[in-house]
Amino acid sequence: MTDTLGIERETPDRRSQGMARFLGWFSLGLGAASVGARQRVSRLCGIDDSRTAQTVLQIAGMREFGHAAALLIPRQAGWGAWTRVAGDIMDLAACGQAMRNRCGERRRRLMYTTGAVAGITAVDLYTALRTTRARPMNAGNRVHASVTVNRSVEEAYRFWHDFENLPRFMYHLQSVRAISDRRSRWTAKAPAGRSVEWEAEVVADRPNELIMWRSAEGSKVPNSGSVRFQPATGGRGTEVRVELEFSAPGRRLGAMVAKAFGENPQQQVCDDLRRFKQVIETGEIVRSDGSPQGTSMQQQAKQRTARPLATPRVG
Repeated sequence: MTDTLGIERETPDRRSQGMARFLGWFSLGLGAASVGARQRVSRLCGIDDSRTAQTVLQIAGMREFGHAAALLIPRQAGWGAWTRVAGDIMDLAACGQAMRNRCGERRRRLMYTTGAVAGITAVDLYTALRTTRARPMNAGNRVHASVTVNRSVEEAYRFWHDFENLPRFMYHLQSVRAISDRRSRWTAKAPAGRSVEWEAEVVADRPNELIMWRSAEGSKVPNSGSVRFQPATGGRGTEVRVELEFSAPGRRLGAMVAKAFGENPQQQVCDDLRRFKQVIETGEIVRSDGSPQGTSMQQQAKQRTARPLATPRVG
């Protein structure tokens, strides 16, 4: 997905999410049928001669409503697909148990039902695996974004290669100080007005193409990143593609709290790239009513009318 400033966000696997939503609606329909037309469904499945089996069928119908809620309510269902897999395993076990007491036509219908459940289980498992693989990027540990800047590849690479330039557009960085050609000390803002420091080292450097770095062993905030440079199509400058991976304090809970206060890591990277585009193209960052410094609640409160910030020009 690309916004009006050319910032490209990493999007989830739409096919996986579509499959998950389809299974959500399937669960909703199956639950409604199991509860609303229980006797008809029980006869179709071959369990119409057992009161206990019909009770189990009703419970299974209520469970399907739970699956539907897990798959349809979230915008990105991941764990919801696994609830269906767990339910399928329970259904297969119930079918196996019921098979012992069935014969003739009822046994044949139950065999068809067991085969159908096995097929559904395969689909559910496939969907669960796909949605799980699609989620890490949105779990707060890895983010991707790209931006097209009206500068040559050489200029973009040279500006980024000097890590001391990064705090000029990365809001959460306070400073980056070079220790050697491949090692630097980073200082970043932390909650409650604190700061956190770590050392990082360059692990790959291909001029005008790629820079990769990672935090040194034992860092309080393990992280790594890469930035790639390539000519944009149509001679429109340079496409800069950034990937960051880190371990946020508090893991998933910390990421949820941060997002509630507007500190979504994906949004942070997009905001940083907007500022990078302004700095490298104009030499300054312009803050307006529509584009504050960042998306945090604190920065929104400080928002003022448009004016250039006191940022020195590039070069």
